[in-house]
Amino acid sequence: MRLSAKLSAGLAAGFLLVEAPAFAFDFKGDKTIVLHTRDGKDIAIGTIAFTPQGDGSATYKLAVDTSKMKTFFLSMRDFKCEEGPDIQCFVAYPYKHPAVVKPSDLSWLEHDLLFFWKAPNDYGAKLQNGIYYALKPTDHALVGTPQAIDLNAIAAPPDDLKTPPYAPGDRDDSAQGSRWVESLRIE
Repeated sequence: MRLSAKLSAGLAAGFLLVEAPAFAFDFKGDKTIVLHTRDGKDIAIGTIAFTPQGDGSATYKLAVDTSKMKTFFLSMRDFKCEEGPDIQCFVAYPYKHPAVVKPSDLSWLEHDLLFFWKAPNDYGAKLQNGIYYALKPTDHALVGTPQAIDLNAIAAPPDDLKTPPYAPGDRDDSAQGSRWVESLRIE
């Protein structure tokens, strides 16, 4: 009986040492891109297909479905936008880049999901009101919180096309609740 009690205690201790499996966002396959608004709406705006590369990275192909967005003619150009208390317009990153992500570096994907916002009564595109969604992996999604950027910075090609131009020092956190679209999720 003493031996079985020792074995039971040893097994119980062994189970305590075993870590629970870590769950992380799966950078594989097709995912949906969703804008979440402060009034509780989820707006699916497209898809992304991840292809693992074997070195911990994944390539991706982004397909933003602008057919469901409203067209606004701003500053002599058409923009596809979601309309609410703010008007939030999609801005495709205009330069060729690697389209590769790692769990520790999502910057190219973040650059492919740029927007700007304007008030409904504002005239023209407000490129200085750029929105950059800083993505963080969770168990089942990549969740992006809005940061303020000036999209005029990419009006001309950057000197180095292999380095994402909006580094953390070029972005400012948006005050919580200041934007109609509170987050962007890839799930």
